[in-house]
Amino acid sequence: MAQKKTVVIGFLGTKLDVGGRQKRWERWRPSISLCQHDDLLVDRFELLTDNRHARQAKQVSADINQVSPETQVRMNVVSITDPWDFEEMYGMLHDFASGYKFRPDHEDYLIHITTGTHVAQICMFLLTEAHYFPARLLQTSPGKSKADIVGTWTAINLDLSKYDKLASRFVAEKQEDTAFLKSGIDTKNPAFNMMIDEIEQVAIRSRAPVLLLGPTGAGKSLLASRVYALKKNRHQIDGPFIEVNCATLRGDSAMSALFGHKKGSFTGAAGDRAGLLKAADGGVLFLDEIGELGADEQAMTLRALEEGRFLPVGADREVSSSFQLIAGTNTDLGQAVQAGKFREDLYARLNLWTFHLPGLVDRREDIEPNLDYELARFSRDNGSRVIFNTEARNAYMKFALSGQARWSANFRDLSASITRMATFAVGGRIGMTHVSKEIARLQHVWGNQKTDRDDILELEKILGDRLQQVDLFDQSQLAAVIAVCRQSRNMAEAGRLLFAQSRKAKANPNDSDRLRKYLAKFDLEWAMVAAQY
Repeated sequence: MAQKKTVVIGFLGTKLDVGGRQKRWERWRPSISLCQHDDLLVDRFELLTDNRHARQAKQVSADINQVSPETQVRMNVVSITDPWDFEEMYGMLHDFASGYKFRPDHEDYLIHITTGTHVAQICMFLLTEAHYFPARLLQTSPGKSKADIVGTWTAINLDLSKYDKLASRFVAEKQEDTAFLKSGIDTKNPAFNMMIDEIEQVAIRSRAPVLLLGPTGAGKSLLASRVYALKKNRHQIDGPFIEVNCATLRGDSAMSALFGHKKGSFTGAAGDRAGLLKAADGGVLFLDEIGELGADEQAMTLRALEEGRFLPVGADREVSSSFQLIAGTNTDLGQAVQAGKFREDLYARLNLWTFHLPGLVDRREDIEPNLDYELARFSRDNGSRVIFNTEARNAYMKFALSGQARWSANFRDLSASITRMATFAVGGRIGMTHVSKEIARLQHVWGNQKTDRDDILELEKILGDRLQQVDLFDQSQLAAVIAVCRQSRNMAEAGRLLFAQSRKAKANPNDSDRLRKYLAKFDLEWAMVAAQY
């Protein structure tokens, strides 16, 4: 693995860094001396200056090049009217940090706070502490004697939290972060809002695993993607967001999908495969339904978490991957540990930051703002505005808040419900006819779930988010087929049971092939549906 490059970001010292002709080499100059340390190799120096001192900055750049030819100096001309104005300085540095393309997996950043005004130094410290600069603070000092023009460099730890005016700006930014995690939805549930506040702090300050608990459809996947986006906006990660539904991983393919394989390691391994853990290197890996992982996959995942290394299938060399894990589940992992279905040591690693997302029935006060959010999203995605008329909205909300509304799939139910009504609202207005039909449909679906809910839950384990793309009719039929598959010893036996009547009319029945083609309609294979949970 290539060594990271060292990048210094600092202001031009208009007094300390400059000097006349050769005498400037007889004294300590912070920016130049910083590049003369044997134990600190600076690969790139991002030198901040304004237009008034551009000529001096060019001289300092040339001097750095003379003492350290391997250091690339990049001049960044910024607009500063008053370098002692807190608001102006903070705003300028905030914009610089937001627009800079940090690559923390490839470069180490040092924020040089020796030069610049005291205001500039304070603002750079605050932005670093808030992770807008994904960096360490650095202070340089002159040597004990005039002959020592190199001086020393050291890390510092200051507490400048007394600046209340600036602190208020951080409060506003924190509110923006929590609103972002909630997708901009003005939620009213106190417990949920408190949880989001905690998640915001954890997301910014920790790289430890996060465990999201909650029923299906409570928003675990969306929240995980939002945590990733927040960390990426703060330059804490630069890798991708990889989402895996562990319920869809079965048999030999599970190890290969997660950890990769080498060509020829098993039948069908026609080439090397990196695997999803490697794909998440430098980013966030979201393992949804982590409780469905097999014992071997749990062991490998634990080692990847603890050591950042794992062995692909058929490989004789380990590979490395550095990622933050977010796990989601709708099962009680503590009970799974007691039942011997989940590793206690892996659960211990996941249980540092655990958050429980309540279902929609426990957040009924949030139905209305989520309704508005779903309507706005539909309008945005389809390019046309859709609204409720007053009577229809009141009727829908009365039902949504009542005990008749089970919201068994939580926010997925609500999203699908709004989408259906908005789609049929040809004139862009949802009326009583649309609402009445939708309420009747939901009551029918939830009524049927009293008898077939277990089958639907099993389907969700297999299909994951794809279940929402399958018609209700097909869901019922597929659930019945899978039930037969799980009671059969092999595909041929299952086929004979499923096609017992129609096979009589065929001269050469091929039940296995018929079953295989049926499952393929849903991108399923025998091994995925026959496995017992």
